[in-house]
Amino acid sequence: MAKGGFRGGYGGGMNQMQMMRQAQKMQQDILKMQEELESKTYTATSGGGVVSATVSGKRELVSLVIDPEAVDPEDVEMLQDMVVAAVNEALRTAEETASQSMSKITGGLDLGI
Repeated sequence: MAKGGFRGGYGGGMNQMQMMRQAQKMQQDILKMQEELESKTYTATSGGGVVSATVSGKRELVSLVIDPEAVDPEDVEMLQDMVVAAVNEALRTAEETASQSMSKITGGLDLGI
């Protein structure tokens, strides 16, 4: 028999068990974080605050506020641009917050979440 005896015995099994427990805990932490993120809202403005968009953590538009001052029948295109800008910024904020929160749990691993 070779020196050192059988490798990968009980000690190797314990490492696997620890890894499984850590993976399960990470999975639970990720699910909890996802629930927390989905319950939050993110607001952004454009046009100096005349357009305000709020999105949920589920990336759904939940509120859109337009100051009457922004409504110019001669320039509807500018209002449309401000709405798009506010919504996109709110969505970016939600996505960045989710990404940063998940990175804290996963240690920077990209798990496709």
